[in-house]
Amino acid sequence: MIFNQSKTGRFFPVCVALVLGALLGTAQAQQVELGIDVLKSHDFSILQGKRVGLVTNHTGIDSHGVKTRKIVAKAPGVHLVALFAPEHGLDGVVGAGKYVAAKKDSLTGLPCYSLYGPTRKPTPAMLKGLDVLVYDMQDIGSRSYTYISTMVKCMEAAGEAGIPFIVLDRPNPLGGQRVEGPPMEPQWISFVGQLPVPYVHGMTAGELAQMANAKGWATPKCNLTIVKMRGWQREMTWNQTGLQWIATSPNIPYSNSPFYYVATGLAGEVEGIETGCGGPEPFQIAACKWTDADRFTGYMRSLDLRGVSFTPYSKNGFEGCRIRIEPSAEADLCAIGVYILAAAQKSAPRSIFAGPASKYDIFYKCYGSNSIRVAIERGVSPSKIISSWSGANSSFRTDRKPYLLYP
Repeated sequence: MIFNQSKTGRFFPVCVALVLGALLGTAQAQQVELGIDVLKSHDFSILQGKRVGLVTNHTGIDSHGVKTRKIVAKAPGVHLVALFAPEHGLDGVVGAGKYVAAKKDSLTGLPCYSLYGPTRKPTPAMLKGLDVLVYDMQDIGSRSYTYISTMVKCMEAAGEAGIPFIVLDRPNPLGGQRVEGPPMEPQWISFVGQLPVPYVHGMTAGELAQMANAKGWATPKCNLTIVKMRGWQREMTWNQTGLQWIATSPNIPYSNSPFYYVATGLAGEVEGIETGCGGPEPFQIAACKWTDADRFTGYMRSLDLRGVSFTPYSKNGFEGCRIRIEPSAEADLCAIGVYILAAAQKSAPRSIFAGPASKYDIFYKCYGSNSIRVAIERGVSPSKIISSWSGANSSFRTDRKPYLLYP
């Protein structure tokens, strides 16, 4: 076992991956073993005798569906003393952007501090008495999804407090090869875009943690350990992991929802564009009240996006298309959002960005730039906008290589 601890029991201040698969045999081909599974199989040795804070929510489960907080609370020799919950709360039912209150967890009886209320980062008072902070939540592979932002803020807090930070790694449901979408301009970094990575980065939480720690994106650096998965490979999307999907938030109910989120999530931040959120097909719709369903659908079909299909959609005065994405789709999914914006603008009676710039602050923060507004309003071709991402994405593929943990 590679834990890299000193004789005093303290972790050395380096990024460490627990490479355990070779020591314990090959994982079953049909199911990936999660970081929590690996931790459990080694009797929680890196947590023995420690007072633990756990950053988690309802998605923190092992490969059998048992909640991580329940597992750690019952682990012999481990003292779980506090929980920390992100956006959507400990149970994942709070709406997007809504205040999450601190509470007592009914499952463990432990206090659960909110990291989406008065603060997005654990305070010194919250961390007082803790020996280690552990992170276990399921991300969806998109820069604007805030669970990774929470991880980065917790890394910073751990670094400031001088306590180790451990990531129990999980699959990227989009796979580890897809890198696409707009880059992040430094002035637009925020909680919905905490890291300067492409909109779709193709990395796991553990890999991102390593990169953020090494590059100083989380400051000060923390004493970081990654508990690797067994059996996950970069070409795997969620449907190939053999794991059950837990809705990560109200509008990400299905294992394929992350594909739709990156396809229409950005366009959905623009007022008047309907993407199906709040209904049975979140992010699977692209429609507005000033378009024609057949014409809109015809345009999207003409793009010949491999692995993506479109059918006409008309409901409650909104017209556009319904989108279907294959997990193996070769198309640039982030490009779909740009095509939607361009088509919506072309048929709109005025700018789809009408109103003060502040009205679109979240859109710009998610996109990583406000340049998209000028480009769409001026009728710049979608292909030109999309191609402008390629240089940054190519550089990122090279930059991320030292931090990749899986083949």
